[in-house]
Amino acid sequence: QVQLVESGGGLVQAGDSLRLTCARSGRTSIGYAMGWFRQAPGKEREFVVGISWSGSSTYYADSVKGRFTISRDYAKNTMYLQMNSLKPEDTAVYYCAASSGGSIRDLRGIDYWGKGTLVTVSS
Repeated sequence: QVQLVESGGGLVQAGDSLRLTCARSGRTSIGYAMGWFRQAPGKEREFVVGISWSGSSTYYADSVKGRFTISRDYAKNTMYLQMNSLKPEDTAVYYCAASSGGSIRDLRGIDYWGKGTLVTVSS
């Protein structure tokens, strides 16, 4: 089993920055691709950003390209999401996700989810 715990959410103003953290614990004997999804009120959960298990590949939703950056610290089993130039439409619960073999960009490829952290961007 793998446990994912998000932190770093909060209330910010449009144009501000925020960094989310996802700490992974549990089974670490195999590599996991990791990523972030988000779900706004009344909307479906959507892919935001992902990183391969090796860190050599990253994937971004068009809506966040150029503003968000994903990274991971293997020594700490931690993943980060740096969010800059935040917009009100970025308001959502952000979920950390891990995939052992499926696509990190597809909900169906996710093996583990965190409980989420709320990001609210005011205009």
